[in-house]
Amino acid sequence: MNQTYDYSPNFGLPKRLKKKIKFVVLHYTGMKNEFSAIKRLQDPKFKVSSHYLIKKNGEIITLVPDLYEAWHAGLSSWKNYRSLNKNSIGIEITNPGHQFGYRNFSRKQISSLEALLKYLIKNYQIKKECVLGHSDISPNRKKDPGEKFPWKRLAKKKLTWWHNLNQKEIKKFRGIKNLSKVDKTKFVQNLYKIGYHKLNRFQFYKNKKLLIKAFQRRFRQDLVDGKIDKECFIISKNLLSK
Repeated sequence: MNQTYDYSPNFGLPKRLKKKIKFVVLHYTGMKNEFSAIKRLQDPKFKVSSHYLIKKNGEIITLVPDLYEAWHAGLSSWKNYRSLNKNSIGIEITNPGHQFGYRNFSRKQISSLEALLKYLIKNYQIKKECVLGHSDISPNRKKDPGEKFPWKRLAKKKLTWWHNLNQKEIKKFRGIKNLSKVDKTKFVQNLYKIGYHKLNRFQFYKNKKLLIKAFQRRFRQDLVDGKIDKECFIISKNLLSK
């Protein structure tokens, strides 16, 4: 890997055990330019960091050593885990994000990411379904790495999780919203079983659409509308069957 070291002071002590690392969380930087993003991740005033940053040219910068807790996940949850900083490695990928002209990730970035994920998955015995996006673990706050991120490509290389449905076939069910109340409830329950944080009644009323959008950004990327349709329901069932 094309890797350099430029450490950030923004990490937690003490050193953690290798077996504590269960997840990799992927982010985009969400800033206008790469220089500003790197400086922010190294500025003690902001108290934010990741373990790695992948530049536009594919260069990987190590900001925090793996066995220290970088501050990248914030308020977060997945399955029974809370505050995923404690149990994860964070990777930032240079991209201006939705606020500043979201664009496709470069080939060099994704090639470097693949090499880095192969190393991390092997070294820490991370399951492919535990390679997550920031929006997966914080759907009410975050959109990254977003709907242009190539989850399907990574899944083909066994680096993350994807359904095994024929996308042309399931697209026939897109926009069909006349699901029964039972099926709509099952869909939401499927999201909880996949790993998304279970919402209480008040949170559900407020954040239901954001939860659905997080699922769509990950598994139905060409239409992110926050609405439950039959295509989404079928995808959720398929993921659980795997």
